[in-house]
Amino acid sequence: MSISTYSPPAHHALDLVYLDDAVVVVNKPSGLLSVPGRGADKHDCMASRVQAEFADALIVHRLDMETSGLLIFARGQAAHRTLSYAFQSRKVDKRYIAIVDGHVPTLDGEITLPLICDWPNRPLQKVDHEIGKPSVTRYRVLSHDPGANTTRIALEPLTGRSHQLRVHMRSLGHAILGDALYASDQVREMAPRLLLHASVLKLSHPFNGQVLSLESVPEF
Repeated sequence: MSISTYSPPAHHALDLVYLDDAVVVVNKPSGLLSVPGRGADKHDCMASRVQAEFADALIVHRLDMETSGLLIFARGQAAHRTLSYAFQSRKVDKRYIAIVDGHVPTLDGEITLPLICDWPNRPLQKVDHEIGKPSVTRYRVLSHDPGANTTRIALEPLTGRSHQLRVHMRSLGHAILGDALYASDQVREMAPRLLLHASVLKLSHPFNGQVLSLESVPEF
């Protein structure tokens, strides 16, 4: 799926994960933009859907259009400043679940490959050891499927580069199933969507400081 042929999923009701006077957390479906894209046909997005019900909601971070899972909104400027700082200063624990091509042999590890935008091929990102920005992803194998030759894996991005998880897994030789940007035709066609889901968010509440532990189970 490409943004030029944007066809967002039907909107029935918000899949609310958490709600109070400072925070709204929803499950974003795959295929829906986090924020509006260019052009009137790309106005429908998770932000517009949330703001239709909570007018004070301000988006704090983003997920790729193809990625599903937990997306957090702040209610009001004060909460937004606090939550935005938490994300920028890496005080938010983020975990993803993915299914990747092939048998990942090492049960856990850390990927430290610097990334930068591939300008002639935007929006693609690439590994660049000379001018790339430091990018770190921890991973842990959850299970193997020998029949399908795939691996279910938990991913923890310690940095927040664009397409970081997708590029890092491809660079290991294990592209995420359904990835239209970085997988081979064969691997892309192994799933009807990108099999990447934001499954865990742990962060301090912007007003009372209590730890919010939020979890979402992927549909795959």
